[in-house]
Amino acid sequence: MLDFLFSLYWDDKKQIIPDLDKRHTILTESAVTLARKIKAKELKSEDLVRAVIERIKEVNPILNAVVRERYEAALEDARQVDRLIAAGLSDQDANKPFLGVPFTTKESQEIKGFCNTIGLWSRRNVISTEDSDAIVLLKRAGAIPLAATNLPELLIWQETRNPVYGMTLNPHHTGRSPGGSSGAEAALCATYATPISLCSDIGGSTRMPAFYCGMFGHHPTAGITSVKGVFIRKGDEGDTMFCLGFISRCVEDLAPLTKVIAGDKSHLLHLDMDVNIQDIKVYYMESADDRLVSPVRIEMTNAMQRVVSKLSEESGAPERYSHAGFRHMYRLWSYWMSREPDDYMALYGDGQRPNAFLELAKKCVGMSNHCLFTILRLFELKYLPGLDAAWAENITKEMKEDLFGKLGDNGVLLLPSSPHAAPFHYSAVLRPFNFSYFGIVNVLKCPATQVPLGRNSVGLPIGIQVLAAPHNDHLCLAVAKYLEKEFGGAIMACEVKT
Repeated sequence: MLDFLFSLYWDDKKQIIPDLDKRHTILTESAVTLARKIKAKELKSEDLVRAVIERIKEVNPILNAVVRERYEAALEDARQVDRLIAAGLSDQDANKPFLGVPFTTKESQEIKGFCNTIGLWSRRNVISTEDSDAIVLLKRAGAIPLAATNLPELLIWQETRNPVYGMTLNPHHTGRSPGGSSGAEAALCATYATPISLCSDIGGSTRMPAFYCGMFGHHPTAGITSVKGVFIRKGDEGDTMFCLGFISRCVEDLAPLTKVIAGDKSHLLHLDMDVNIQDIKVYYMESADDRLVSPVRIEMTNAMQRVVSKLSEESGAPERYSHAGFRHMYRLWSYWMSREPDDYMALYGDGQRPNAFLELAKKCVGMSNHCLFTILRLFELKYLPGLDAAWAENITKEMKEDLFGKLGDNGVLLLPSSPHAAPFHYSAVLRPFNFSYFGIVNVLKCPATQVPLGRNSVGLPIGIQVLAAPHNDHLCLAVAKYLEKEFGGAIMACEVKT
Protein backbone atom coordinates (compact mmCIF):
# COMPACT_ATOMS: atom_id res chain seq x y z
CA MET A 1 0.00 0.00 0.00
CA LEU A 2 2.82 2.42 0.86
CA ASP A 3 4.55 1.72 -2.44
CA PHE A 4 1.31 2.25 -4.36
CA LEU A 5 0.63 5.58 -2.68
CA PHE A 6 4.17 6.88 -3.24
CA SER A 7 4.14 5.62 -6.84
CA LEU A 8 1.19 7.88 -7.67
CA TYR A 9 3.56 10.83 -7.31
CA TRP A 10 7.03 9.51 -8.09
CA ASP A 11 6.33 7.38 -11.17
CA ASP A 12 5.42 10.54 -13.08
CA LYS A 13 8.75 12.09 -12.06
CA LYS A 14 10.88 9.34 -13.58
CA GLN A 15 13.63 10.58 -15.90
CA ILE A 16 15.62 8.49 -18.38
CA ILE A 17 19.41 8.39 -18.13
CA PRO A 18 21.07 9.05 -21.51
CA ASP A 19 22.88 6.06 -23.03
CA LEU A 20 26.66 6.04 -23.07
CA ASP A 21 28.02 7.40 -26.35
CA LYS A 22 30.08 4.88 -28.31
CA ARG A 23 33.08 7.24 -28.27
CA HIS A 24 33.12 6.78 -24.49
CA THR A 25 32.94 2.97 -24.46
CA ILE A 26 36.28 2.92 -22.64
CA LEU A 27 34.25 3.82 -19.54
CA THR A 28 32.78 0.32 -19.52
CA GLU A 29 36.20 -1.10 -18.57
CA SER A 30 37.26 -1.87 -15.01
CA ALA A 31 39.62 0.48 -13.19
CA VAL A 32 42.28 -2.24 -13.22
CA THR A 33 42.01 -2.53 -17.01
CA LEU A 34 42.07 1.23 -17.48
CA ALA A 35 45.27 1.55 -15.45
CA ARG A 36 46.90 -1.27 -17.40
CA LYS A 37 46.01 0.37 -20.74
CA ILE A 38 47.34 3.74 -19.58
CA LYS A 39 50.69 2.22 -18.57
CA ALA A 40 50.85 0.28 -21.86
CA LYS A 41 50.28 3.53 -23.84
CA GLU A 42 47.01 2.14 -25.22
CA LEU A 43 45.06 4.95 -23.55
CA LYS A 44 45.99 8.44 -22.43
CA SER A 45 45.04 9.41 -18.91
CA GLU A 46 43.92 12.82 -20.21
CA ASP A 47 41.51 11.18 -22.66
CA LEU A 48 40.07 9.01 -19.88
CA VAL A 49 39.64 11.91 -17.46
CA ARG A 50 38.06 14.02 -20.18
CA ALA A 51 35.63 11.20 -21.04
CA VAL A 52 34.60 10.85 -17.39
CA ILE A 53 34.09 14.61 -17.11
CA GLU A 54 31.91 14.65 -20.22
CA ARG A 55 29.87 11.73 -18.91
CA ILE A 56 29.37 13.39 -15.53
CA LYS A 57 28.14 16.53 -17.28
CA GLU A 58 25.62 14.38 -19.16
CA VAL A 59 24.14 12.58 -16.18
CA ASN A 60 24.64 14.94 -13.25
CA PRO A 61 21.81 17.34 -14.19
CA ILE A 62 19.50 14.37 -13.64
CA LEU A 63 21.23 12.62 -10.73
CA ASN A 64 22.44 15.59 -8.66
CA ALA A 65 25.45 13.55 -7.57
CA VAL A 66 28.48 15.86 -7.99
CA VAL A 67 28.56 19.00 -5.87
CA ARG A 68 32.20 20.10 -6.18
CA GLU A 69 34.63 19.45 -9.03
CA ARG A 70 38.29 19.94 -9.88
CA TYR A 71 38.06 19.15 -13.58
CA GLU A 72 40.83 21.44 -14.83
CA ALA A 73 43.20 20.39 -12.06
CA ALA A 74 42.40 16.73 -12.75
CA LEU A 75 43.12 17.19 -16.45
CA GLU A 76 46.47 18.72 -15.60
CA ASP A 77 47.20 15.79 -13.26
CA ALA A 78 46.34 13.45 -16.13
CA ARG A 79 48.63 15.28 -18.55
CA GLN A 80 51.43 14.94 -16.02
CA VAL A 81 50.82 11.18 -15.91
CA ASP A 82 50.96 11.02 -19.71
CA ARG A 83 54.23 12.93 -19.71
CA LEU A 84 55.71 10.51 -17.17
CA ILE A 85 54.69 7.53 -19.31
CA ALA A 86 56.04 9.11 -22.49
CA ALA A 87 59.40 9.67 -20.78
CA GLY A 88 59.49 6.15 -19.40
CA LEU A 89 58.07 5.16 -16.05
CA SER A 90 60.29 4.69 -13.05
CA ASP A 91 59.88 1.47 -11.10
CA GLN A 92 58.02 3.41 -8.42
CA ASP A 93 55.48 4.88 -10.85
CA ALA A 94 55.12 1.61 -12.77
CA ASN A 95 54.04 -0.09 -9.54
CA LYS A 96 51.21 2.35 -8.90
CA PRO A 97 48.13 0.15 -9.44
CA PHE A 98 45.72 2.91 -10.51
CA LEU A 99 48.05 5.30 -12.30
CA GLY A 100 46.06 7.91 -14.21
CA VAL A 101 42.58 6.66 -13.25
CA PRO A 102 40.17 9.28 -11.81
CA PHE A 103 38.03 8.75 -8.72
CA THR A 104 35.09 10.41 -6.98
CA THR A 105 34.21 10.44 -3.29
CA LYS A 106 32.35 12.33 -0.59
CA GLU A 107 35.36 11.79 1.71
CA SER A 108 37.28 14.58 0.00
CA GLN A 109 38.93 17.79 1.13
CA GLU A 110 36.53 19.73 -1.11
CA ILE A 111 33.36 18.32 0.49
CA LYS A 112 34.67 18.77 4.03
CA GLY A 113 35.55 22.35 3.18
CA PHE A 114 32.04 22.75 1.80
CA CYS A 115 30.56 21.44 5.07
CA ASN A 116 32.66 23.90 7.02
CA THR A 117 31.73 26.80 4.77
CA ILE A 118 27.95 26.41 4.91
CA GLY A 119 27.78 25.07 8.45
CA LEU A 120 25.97 21.84 7.58
CA TRP A 121 26.92 20.67 11.07
CA SER A 122 27.24 23.05 13.97
CA ARG A 123 30.59 21.76 15.21
CA ARG A 124 32.30 22.57 11.93
CA ASN A 125 35.50 23.48 13.76
CA VAL A 126 36.10 19.77 14.51
CA ILE A 127 35.90 18.71 10.86
CA SER A 128 39.39 18.64 9.36
CA THR A 129 39.80 19.95 5.83
CA GLU A 130 43.00 17.97 5.32
CA ASP A 131 42.86 14.99 2.99
CA SER A 132 41.99 11.74 4.74
CA ASP A 133 44.50 8.90 4.89
CA ALA A 134 42.46 7.06 2.26
CA ILE A 135 42.68 9.95 -0.20
CA VAL A 136 46.42 10.19 0.36
CA LEU A 137 46.83 6.44 -0.26
CA LEU A 138 44.74 6.56 -3.44
CA LYS A 139 46.85 9.44 -4.73
CA ARG A 140 50.02 7.49 -3.95
CA ALA A 141 48.52 4.62 -5.95
CA GLY A 142 48.32 6.97 -8.93
CA ALA A 143 44.59 7.71 -8.85
CA ILE A 144 43.41 11.23 -9.66
CA PRO A 145 40.77 13.00 -7.51
CA LEU A 146 38.11 14.33 -9.85
CA ALA A 147 35.00 15.41 -7.96
CA ALA A 148 33.34 15.58 -4.56
CA THR A 149 29.93 13.97 -4.40
CA ASN A 150 26.73 14.81 -2.55
CA LEU A 151 26.27 13.57 0.99
CA PRO A 152 23.32 13.22 3.33
CA GLU A 153 22.65 14.93 6.57
CA LEU A 154 24.63 12.70 8.86
CA LEU A 155 22.02 10.19 9.97
CA ILE A 156 19.88 9.66 6.87
CA TRP A 157 20.96 6.14 6.08
CA GLN A 158 18.49 5.40 3.30
CA GLU A 159 18.78 8.61 1.27
CA THR A 160 21.48 10.96 0.03
CA ARG A 161 19.99 14.36 0.76
CA ASN A 162 20.93 17.55 2.60
CA PRO A 163 19.33 20.98 3.07
CA VAL A 164 21.82 22.73 0.77
CA TYR A 165 22.28 20.61 -2.36
CA GLY A 166 19.10 18.60 -2.11
CA MET A 167 18.59 14.99 -3.10
CA THR A 168 20.57 12.57 -5.26
CA LEU A 169 18.40 10.35 -7.45
CA ASN A 170 18.57 6.65 -8.32
CA PRO A 171 19.46 6.26 -12.01
CA HIS A 172 17.30 3.14 -12.36
CA HIS A 173 14.23 5.12 -11.29
CA THR A 174 14.78 8.75 -10.37
CA GLY A 175 11.73 8.67 -8.11
CA ARG A 176 13.54 6.20 -5.85
CA SER A 177 16.40 6.46 -3.40
CA PRO A 178 19.97 5.59 -4.43
CA GLY A 179 20.66 4.77 -0.77
CA GLY A 180 22.91 6.57 1.64
CA SER A 181 25.25 7.82 2.59
CA SER A 182 27.22 6.93 -0.56
CA GLY A 183 24.24 7.14 -2.91
CA ALA A 184 25.95 9.67 -5.17
CA GLU A 185 28.93 7.38 -5.76
CA ALA A 186 26.63 4.45 -6.60
CA ALA A 187 24.51 6.58 -8.94
CA LEU A 188 27.59 7.72 -10.85
CA CYS A 189 28.98 4.19 -10.99
CA ALA A 190 25.70 2.81 -12.40
CA THR A 191 25.80 5.34 -15.25
CA TYR A 192 29.46 4.87 -16.31
CA ALA A 193 30.33 8.24 -14.76
CA THR A 194 33.18 7.18 -12.45
CA PRO A 195 35.76 4.36 -12.57
CA ILE A 196 36.48 4.44 -8.80
CA SER A 197 34.07 5.28 -5.98
CA LEU A 198 35.49 5.59 -2.46
CA CYS A 199 32.84 5.25 0.26
CA SER A 200 32.43 5.01 4.03
CA ASP A 201 30.20 2.69 6.05
CA ILE A 202 28.90 2.68 9.62
CA GLY A 203 25.38 1.43 8.93
CA GLY A 204 25.47 0.08 5.40
CA SER A 205 26.53 3.26 3.63
CA THR A 206 28.64 1.39 1.06
CA ARG A 207 26.52 -1.72 0.57
CA MET A 208 23.05 -0.15 0.60
CA PRO A 209 23.73 2.25 -2.31
CA ALA A 210 25.46 -0.58 -4.18
CA PHE A 211 22.32 -2.69 -3.70
CA TYR A 212 19.83 0.04 -4.64
CA CYS A 213 21.83 0.94 -7.77
CA GLY A 214 22.80 -2.58 -8.89
CA MET A 215 26.55 -2.39 -8.20
CA PHE A 216 29.09 -4.41 -6.25
CA GLY A 217 30.20 -2.97 -2.93
CA HIS A 218 32.78 -4.23 -0.47
CA HIS A 219 32.79 -3.49 3.26
CA PRO A 220 36.18 -4.62 4.65
CA THR A 221 36.89 -6.11 8.05
CA ALA A 222 36.55 -3.35 10.65
CA GLY A 223 39.73 -1.77 11.97
CA ILE A 224 41.77 -2.36 8.82
CA THR A 225 41.19 0.81 6.81
CA SER A 226 42.37 4.06 8.38
CA VAL A 227 39.50 6.50 8.93
CA LYS A 228 41.78 9.37 9.95
CA GLY A 229 40.60 12.59 8.34
CA VAL A 230 37.12 11.29 7.43
CA PHE A 231 34.72 13.90 8.81
CA ILE A 232 35.46 14.15 12.56
CA ARG A 233 37.75 11.13 12.86
CA LYS A 234 41.33 11.66 14.00
CA GLY A 235 42.41 8.04 13.65
CA ASP A 236 43.05 7.45 17.35
CA GLU A 237 39.49 6.76 18.49
CA GLY A 238 40.00 3.04 19.01
CA ASP A 239 37.42 0.34 18.40
CA THR A 240 34.75 1.36 15.87
CA MET A 241 32.19 -0.02 13.40
CA PHE A 242 33.18 2.69 10.91
CA CYS A 243 35.32 1.76 7.93
CA LEU A 244 35.94 2.68 4.30
CA GLY A 245 35.17 0.66 1.20
CA PHE A 246 34.39 0.86 -2.49
CA ILE A 247 31.50 0.57 -4.93
CA SER A 248 32.35 -0.81 -8.35
CA ARG A 249 30.86 -2.28 -11.52
CA CYS A 250 33.54 -4.99 -11.50
CA VAL A 251 34.54 -7.37 -8.72
CA GLU A 252 38.12 -7.43 -9.97
CA ASP A 253 38.56 -3.81 -8.82
CA LEU A 254 37.54 -4.39 -5.21
CA ALA A 255 40.53 -6.36 -3.89
CA PRO A 256 43.27 -4.08 -5.31
CA LEU A 257 41.39 -0.96 -4.24
CA THR A 258 40.91 -2.33 -0.73
CA LYS A 259 44.62 -3.18 -0.58
CA VAL A 260 45.43 0.45 -1.34
CA ILE A 261 43.42 1.95 1.53
CA ALA A 262 44.32 -0.87 3.93
CA GLY A 263 47.94 0.18 3.59
CA ASP A 264 50.30 -1.71 5.87
CA LYS A 265 47.43 -3.88 7.16
CA SER A 266 46.38 -5.20 3.75
CA HIS A 267 48.11 -8.55 4.32
CA LEU A 268 45.66 -9.27 7.15
CA LEU A 269 42.81 -9.60 4.62
CA HIS A 270 44.46 -12.35 2.50
CA LEU A 271 43.34 -10.56 -0.66
CA ASP A 272 45.97 -12.28 -2.83
CA MET A 273 45.02 -15.79 -1.68
CA ASP A 274 43.65 -18.13 -4.35
CA VAL A 275 40.23 -19.53 -3.52
CA ASN A 276 38.54 -22.60 -4.96
CA ILE A 277 34.79 -22.02 -4.80
CA GLN A 278 34.31 -25.76 -4.23
CA ASP A 279 36.19 -25.54 -0.92
CA ILE A 280 33.90 -22.88 0.58
CA LYS A 281 31.26 -23.83 3.13
CA VAL A 282 28.06 -21.91 2.46
CA TYR A 283 25.40 -20.93 4.98
CA TYR A 284 22.37 -18.80 4.20
CA MET A 285 19.55 -16.92 5.87
CA GLU A 286 16.33 -16.01 4.06
CA SER A 287 15.01 -13.74 6.82
CA ALA A 288 16.25 -12.47 10.15
CA ASP A 289 12.72 -12.15 11.64
CA ASP A 290 13.48 -8.77 13.22
CA ARG A 291 9.99 -7.41 13.90
CA LEU A 292 11.13 -3.81 13.48
CA VAL A 293 12.06 -4.60 9.87
CA SER A 294 9.63 -5.17 7.00
CA PRO A 295 9.12 -8.78 5.89
CA VAL A 296 11.49 -9.94 3.16
CA ARG A 297 9.62 -9.89 -0.15
CA ILE A 298 9.33 -12.92 -2.37
CA GLU A 299 11.59 -11.40 -5.04
CA MET A 300 14.42 -11.26 -2.51
CA THR A 301 13.75 -14.80 -1.28
CA ASN A 302 13.72 -16.08 -4.86
CA ALA A 303 17.05 -14.38 -5.54
CA MET A 304 18.54 -16.06 -2.48
CA GLN A 305 17.23 -19.43 -3.60
CA ARG A 306 18.75 -19.02 -7.06
CA VAL A 307 22.14 -18.43 -5.47
CA VAL A 308 21.73 -21.34 -3.06
CA SER A 309 20.81 -23.62 -5.97
CA LYS A 310 23.77 -22.50 -8.07
CA LEU A 311 26.30 -22.81 -5.23
CA SER A 312 24.99 -26.27 -4.34
CA GLU A 313 26.28 -27.39 -7.74
CA GLU A 314 29.79 -26.29 -6.76
CA SER A 315 30.34 -26.71 -3.03
CA GLY A 316 27.64 -28.98 -1.68
CA ALA A 317 24.25 -28.06 -0.28
CA PRO A 318 24.34 -24.76 1.64
CA GLU A 319 23.04 -24.94 5.22
CA ARG A 320 20.44 -22.65 6.76
CA TYR A 321 21.70 -20.46 9.57
CA SER A 322 19.91 -18.64 12.37
CA HIS A 323 20.77 -16.99 15.66
CA ALA A 324 18.62 -15.06 18.12
CA GLY A 325 20.82 -11.99 17.70
CA PHE A 326 19.56 -11.45 14.17
CA ARG A 327 16.05 -10.91 15.56
CA HIS A 328 17.37 -7.71 17.15
CA MET A 329 19.42 -6.24 14.31
CA TYR A 330 18.32 -2.64 14.69
CA ARG A 331 18.46 -2.67 18.49
CA LEU A 332 21.97 -4.05 18.48
CA TRP A 333 23.14 -1.59 15.84
CA SER A 334 21.59 1.29 17.80
CA TYR A 335 23.31 0.14 21.00
CA TRP A 336 26.73 -0.18 19.40
CA MET A 337 26.21 3.12 17.61
CA SER A 338 25.81 4.70 21.05
CA ARG A 339 29.19 3.19 21.97
CA GLU A 340 31.00 4.80 19.04
CA PRO A 341 33.84 7.18 19.96
CA ASP A 342 31.84 10.24 18.85
CA ASP A 343 28.32 11.44 19.63
CA TYR A 344 27.07 11.99 16.11
CA MET A 345 23.92 13.79 17.21
CA ALA A 346 25.99 16.38 19.08
CA LEU A 347 27.40 17.49 15.72
CA TYR A 348 24.10 19.24 15.12
CA GLY A 349 24.10 21.39 18.23
CA ASP A 350 27.50 22.93 18.96
CA GLY A 351 28.55 20.00 21.07
CA GLN A 352 25.07 19.40 22.55
CA ARG A 353 22.23 17.39 21.07
CA PRO A 354 19.50 19.72 19.73
CA ASN A 355 16.11 19.85 21.42
CA ALA A 356 13.95 17.28 19.62
CA PHE A 357 10.61 19.04 20.30
CA LEU A 358 11.98 22.41 19.18
CA GLU A 359 13.42 20.95 15.99
CA LEU A 360 10.13 19.16 15.22
CA ALA A 361 8.18 22.39 15.73
CA LYS A 362 10.62 24.25 13.49
CA LYS A 363 10.33 21.47 10.90
CA CYS A 364 6.54 21.89 10.77
CA VAL A 365 6.96 25.53 9.74
CA GLY A 366 9.96 24.98 7.47
CA MET A 367 12.56 26.51 9.79
CA SER A 368 14.61 23.47 10.83
CA ASN A 369 17.89 22.77 9.07
CA HIS A 370 17.57 19.06 9.85
CA CYS A 371 15.85 16.28 7.96
CA LEU A 372 12.94 14.45 9.56
CA PHE A 373 14.80 11.19 10.17
CA THR A 374 17.45 13.06 12.16
CA ILE A 375 14.75 14.61 14.34
CA LEU A 376 13.10 11.23 14.87
CA ARG A 377 16.48 9.80 15.89
CA LEU A 378 16.79 12.62 18.46
CA PHE A 379 13.45 11.57 19.94
CA GLU A 380 14.54 7.93 20.02
CA LEU A 381 17.78 8.65 21.84
CA LYS A 382 16.25 11.10 24.29
CA TYR A 383 12.90 9.61 25.21
CA LEU A 384 12.77 5.91 24.33
CA PRO A 385 14.23 3.42 26.83
CA GLY A 386 17.73 2.27 25.97
CA LEU A 387 18.88 -1.32 25.71
CA ASP A 388 20.31 -3.15 28.66
CA ALA A 389 24.05 -2.93 28.02
CA ALA A 390 24.85 -6.34 29.51
CA TRP A 391 22.20 -8.02 27.35
CA ALA A 392 23.33 -6.26 24.15
CA GLU A 393 27.00 -7.03 24.69
CA ASN A 394 26.35 -10.63 25.68
CA ILE A 395 24.11 -11.47 22.74
CA THR A 396 26.52 -9.77 20.35
CA LYS A 397 29.37 -11.83 21.77
CA GLU A 398 27.34 -15.04 21.49
CA MET A 399 26.33 -14.23 17.92
CA LYS A 400 29.93 -13.60 16.86
CA GLU A 401 31.19 -16.76 18.51
CA ASP A 402 28.46 -18.91 16.97
CA LEU A 403 28.60 -17.45 13.46
CA PHE A 404 32.37 -17.13 13.14
CA GLY A 405 32.83 -20.53 14.75
CA LYS A 406 30.73 -22.07 11.97
CA LEU A 407 32.29 -20.04 9.17
CA GLY A 408 35.89 -20.56 10.23
CA ASP A 409 38.43 -19.59 7.59
CA ASN A 410 36.59 -21.20 4.67
CA GLY A 411 32.91 -20.33 5.12
CA VAL A 412 30.52 -17.58 4.03
CA LEU A 413 27.02 -16.53 5.05
CA LEU A 414 24.54 -15.35 2.42
CA LEU A 415 22.39 -12.64 3.99
CA PRO A 416 19.51 -10.61 2.51
CA SER A 417 20.48 -7.08 1.61
CA SER A 418 17.13 -5.59 2.46
CA PRO A 419 13.47 -6.55 2.62
CA HIS A 420 12.90 -5.02 -0.82
CA ALA A 421 14.51 -3.11 -3.68
CA ALA A 422 15.12 0.65 -3.72
CA PRO A 423 12.25 2.52 -1.99
CA PHE A 424 10.56 5.66 -3.25
CA HIS A 425 12.01 8.92 -1.97
CA TYR A 426 10.85 9.82 1.55
CA SER A 427 9.09 6.47 2.04
CA ALA A 428 11.97 5.23 4.20
CA VAL A 429 10.76 7.56 6.96
CA LEU A 430 7.80 5.18 7.36
CA ARG A 431 10.11 2.12 7.33
CA PRO A 432 13.14 3.53 9.13
CA PHE A 433 14.65 0.25 10.31
CA ASN A 434 14.93 -1.54 6.96
CA PHE A 435 18.64 -0.75 6.71
CA SER A 436 19.22 -3.17 9.58
CA TYR A 437 20.33 -6.06 7.35
CA PHE A 438 23.28 -3.84 6.51
CA GLY A 439 23.72 -2.45 10.02
CA ILE A 440 24.10 -5.88 11.63
CA VAL A 441 27.25 -6.43 9.56
CA ASN A 442 28.73 -3.33 11.15
CA VAL A 443 27.86 -4.76 14.57
CA LEU A 444 29.66 -7.99 13.65
CA LYS A 445 32.65 -6.00 12.32
CA CYS A 446 33.15 -8.60 9.61
CA PRO A 447 33.69 -8.25 5.85
CA ALA A 448 30.72 -8.27 3.49
CA THR A 449 30.31 -7.86 -0.26
CA GLN A 450 27.09 -6.66 -1.86
CA VAL A 451 26.34 -8.70 -5.00
CA PRO A 452 23.76 -7.73 -7.67
CA LEU A 453 21.56 -10.56 -9.00
CA GLY A 454 19.43 -9.03 -11.75
CA ARG A 455 16.19 -7.06 -11.64
CA ASN A 456 12.80 -7.49 -10.06
CA SER A 457 9.47 -7.34 -11.88
CA VAL A 458 9.54 -3.52 -12.12
CA GLY A 459 13.15 -3.33 -13.31
CA LEU A 460 14.89 -2.47 -10.04
CA PRO A 461 18.16 -4.16 -9.03
CA ILE A 462 18.08 -6.88 -6.38
CA GLY A 463 20.87 -8.83 -4.71
CA ILE A 464 22.35 -10.33 -1.56
CA GLN A 465 25.26 -9.81 0.83
CA VAL A 466 28.11 -12.30 1.22
CA LEU A 467 29.66 -12.29 4.72
CA ALA A 468 32.77 -14.03 6.08
CA ALA A 469 34.58 -14.16 9.40
CA PRO A 470 36.91 -11.21 10.13
CA HIS A 471 40.03 -11.02 7.95
CA ASN A 472 38.53 -13.38 5.36
CA ASP A 473 37.63 -10.67 2.86
CA HIS A 474 39.05 -12.86 0.09
CA LEU A 475 36.23 -15.37 0.59
CA CYS A 476 33.53 -12.70 0.14
CA LEU A 477 35.18 -11.48 -3.04
CA ALA A 478 35.72 -14.98 -4.41
CA VAL A 479 32.03 -15.79 -4.06
CA ALA A 480 31.13 -12.38 -5.51
CA LYS A 481 33.38 -13.08 -8.51
CA TYR A 482 31.69 -16.45 -9.07
CA LEU A 483 28.21 -14.93 -8.83
CA GLU A 484 29.24 -12.09 -11.15
CA LYS A 485 30.02 -14.67 -13.82
CA GLU A 486 26.90 -16.77 -13.18
CA PHE A 487 24.32 -13.98 -12.83
CA GLY A 488 25.58 -11.30 -15.21
CA GLY A 489 27.26 -8.82 -12.89
CA ALA A 490 26.43 -5.16 -12.38
CA ILE A 491 23.01 -3.83 -13.37
CA MET A 492 23.59 -0.70 -15.40
CA ALA A 493 21.02 2.09 -15.59
CA CYS A 494 21.62 2.78 -19.29
CA GLU A 495 22.78 1.16 -22.48
CA VAL A 496 25.93 1.66 -24.53
CA LYS A 497 25.26 3.16 -27.96
CA THR A 498 26.51 1.11 -30.91
